[in-house]
Amino acid sequence: MSARAVVGRVPEELSARVPVEEREPGRGRDGVRLLVSAGERLPRVGWFTELPGLLRAGDLLVVNTSATLPAAADGRLGGTAVVVHFSTRADGPGPGERWAVELRSPDGRGTTGPRSGGPAGAVVALADGARLELVEPLTPGAGRLWWARAEGFGAPAADRAGSAVVAWLHRHARPIRYAYTARDQPLSAYRTVFSAAGEDRGGSAEMPSAGRPFTARTVTELVRAGVQFAPVTLHTGVASSEAHEPPYPEPFSVSPHAAWLVNAVRAGGGRVIAVGTTAVRALESAAGPDGRVRAASGWTGLVVTPERGVRCVDGLLTGLHEPEASHLLMLEAVAGAAAVERGYEAAVGAGLLWHEFGDVHLLTRRE
Repeated sequence: MSARAVVGRVPEELSARVPVEEREPGRGRDGVRLLVSAGERLPRVGWFTELPGLLRAGDLLVVNTSATLPAAADGRLGGTAVVVHFSTRADGPGPGERWAVELRSPDGRGTTGPRSGGPAGAVVALADGARLELVEPLTPGAGRLWWARAEGFGAPAADRAGSAVVAWLHRHARPIRYAYTARDQPLSAYRTVFSAAGEDRGGSAEMPSAGRPFTARTVTELVRAGVQFAPVTLHTGVASSEAHEPPYPEPFSVSPHAAWLVNAVRAGGGRVIAVGTTAVRALESAAGPDGRVRAASGWTGLVVTPERGVRCVDGLLTGLHEPEASHLLMLEAVAGAAAVERGYEAAVGAGLLWHEFGDVHLLTRRE
C-alpha cells in the first residue's frame, strides 16, 4: 500500500479553506498541527509550536526566501473572459519579457477552472493596455502552460528592480486562489516570514507554504535551541491543480554561504531539514554525488524520487500533499514509503487539514 492508496482522495472537509488565524480566532500562524514521522517509529500528532523541542542543537533548517507574487490577473481573449496565472519569467527584464502563463476560465465563484491553451499568435488583453501574445507551449505536446511575450506593461517602478510585468502585477493582480479556498486573501496571507523584503524582481506564483507557520517567536525559540537557518531561493511556478504534472524547470539559487552551512552542519553530525519541497529541489540540485553542496544557480527540473534518492537532506517539513502529487515520491525518498504511508494514515485519522493553509508534516530520513 502507499500514501496514495491510504488517502484515495482528500475529503472536502479536510481542505483548509481559510488560514488558521481565521478559522480559529486567537491563534496565530503557528497554531497549526504538526504530524511527526520519524523512521520506524509510529507517527504522532502535536502542534507546530513544539518544533523547537523536536529538533536538536546543531540541526539546520533550510528555508526558501522567495516572495509570493500577486500572479492572477483578469483578461480577455477575443470576446472571452479569462484569468491569467503568471507562472515563471524566462529571461531578464526589459521590453518583450517572456513569461510562462496558464489561461484559466472564471467560474463565477471567484475561482477558476481549466481550459485549453493557445492558440499560437492569440493575444490576451489585460488592464491598462497590457497584452500577452501566446507563442508556443512550454512543453511540446502539452497545452496547459504557454510561453507568452509581454508587451505594453509600461516601465517598472523604481523599487521593483527592473521587471515591468512584476510592477504591473502589483498594481493590477491578486494572489492565485483555488476552488478549495473560501474567499480571496490579501497578499500578506501568502507570504512567509522568510520572504525576502522587497524582493519583487522575481518571485513565486504560489506560496512556499511549508514556511507559513513560522513566526518571529518560533524562529527565536529555534535559534535559542541551537538550530541554525540557511536561506536558498527557488521561484515556484503554477502547480497543476487538476493534472498533477511533475514540476517543470524553475529558477533557483544556493549561495556560497548556504552551501558552506549545509556542508559544515553535516560534517559536524547535525541534520539538514528542508522547509518545503522547493528547498529540497534547490539543495539537491546543488549537491554532487558525494552529497557535498556547492554554490549554484540557474534552472532546475529535478524530480526527487526514491530511485534517485536524496544526497544532502536528512529531513523535510512540508504540508500534506494530494494523492496524485509527484511530491509524494520526494517524501518517500526522504523517509521511506512505509513511514509516509503510516503518516498519511495518521493524518486522515486525526483529521489534519490539507493545502497551503493546512497542517504540516515533519519527516526525518531513515537511519
